Amino acid sequence: MSAQNAPRRWLITGANSGFGAAFTRAVLAAGDHVIAAVRRPESMAEVVAAQPDRVQVITLDVRDPQAAERAVKEAGRVDVLVNNAGYGVIGAVEETGEDDVRDAMDVMFHGPLRLTRLVLPQMRERRGGAIVQVSSMGGIMSFAGVGIYSAAKGALELASEALAQEVNPLGIQVLIVEPGAFRTSFAAPAALRISGEIEDYAPTVGPTRVGLPSYHETQEGDPDKAAAAVIATVGQANPPLRLALGADAVTAIRGKLASVAADLDATEHLGLSTAIDAGQRPSH
Repeated sequence: MSAQNAPRRWLITGANSGFGAAFTRAVLAAGDHVIAAVRRPESMAEVVAAQPDRVQVITLDVRDPQAAERAVKEAGRVDVLVNNAGYGVIGAVEETGEDDVRDAMDVMFHGPLRLTRLVLPQMRERRGGAIVQVSSMGGIMSFAGVGIYSAAKGALELASEALAQEVNPLGIQVLIVEPGAFRTSFAAPAALRISGEIEDYAPTVGPTRVGLPSYHETQEGDPDKAAAAVIATVGQANPPLRLALGADAVTAIRGKLASVAADLDATEHLGLSTAIDAGQRPSH
């Protein structure tokens, strides 16, 4: 992805907390360089002081198209883009307001795709690079109370699935990362966007509304081990498109795939019965 044996340059959004901070630590430990794209540059002061020659800090709110263009220009060469910035959203689909839906899509779909499009020209020119899309197990399956979050992550996953087929022949890797519950600030009550409540949804959404914040600081996943798994996967020969992280993610995704297969089995006779009969004229 860069000159042989040269340190790689990783542009990481949300590099100051959670998975972003874990990625930053892992990248620096590997001897590579970090371009930390964060909304609050001062939050990276300690990291910069410890590694002044290998950490570059850029101010970026991924919602802002002009800021994204400036950030990529300021970054210079980007060997690996890690679209990590995001947050949790809790609420039934009906409970979640239009502004909250749009903001979730801006941060977790439009923002990552914009940065991806901005770095691709230089990667295409070099015929090398990697795009790491930090999704979630909620990007491939969903449940009551996280529909909007899953919609944003799922949209990113499907766009990235197509992107991988488009850029892999050009030497560019796409990796979709699907973590389960890890011990980050993701589930901290102050970090979650929680909608207002409609009583009718209490039986279905209520357990998520109460349960997700209660997991804060008790999750079994180690973000440093997750970051190490990602770094081990980026640049490997014949890499996977998806990387599920955590026993809960592996189990939930297997369950989702089994559920889809069961639906196909149950409805296959209907799906296969819809072809136009031989000799039949098309309807107008």
